[in-house]
Amino acid sequence: GLALCLAFPAGDALAGDLSVDLRPAAENPISPEMGDTLLFRTVIRNDGGAPVDGIIAWISLVQIDKGKEQPVDLEDWSAHKAVTAASLAPGQVLATDWPMRLIQAGTYRVVVSAVSRDSPALVASPFADFKVRQKPVVESQRVLPVALGLPLLLAGAMLWRRRQG
Repeated sequence: GLALCLAFPAGDALAGDLSVDLRPAAENPISPEMGDTLLFRTVIRNDGGAPVDGIIAWISLVQIDKGKEQPVDLEDWSAHKAVTAASLAPGQVLATDWPMRLIQAGTYRVVVSAVSRDSPALVASPFADFKVRQKPVVESQRVLPVALGLPLLLAGAMLWRRRQG
């Protein structure tokens, strides 16, 4: 048979000593729509008694609309996909802001996960859910003045030019 042996040096801190808190920023729009930017804030804390080395934290986004459940590629949504820390001393925190540009309408769930170099465990934040509204395709308040104003402006300029010449 195959025997699997995992050894953890006594006293070394593991990712299990980390905690990850995730909160939407207070200044986020109440009813966000496509094109808006949301900000999520995390605090990763070493709750253990020894330093935690080689920390990597990353943000994940999933769409949770019925029939459209899927992970979202953050390529267009966020330029800030991961943070690292060489070490966190006991009680030390790593605070990070994660901006996210809203690309597509739908209902989403965001989570931040963290691991350390020496731990087989993953630590995840609580979920933060949000809904993105569809942006109106045509805003008539902006289109109508341009649609009416531009031809009138051109006609006025032509009449003025004829009178000058």
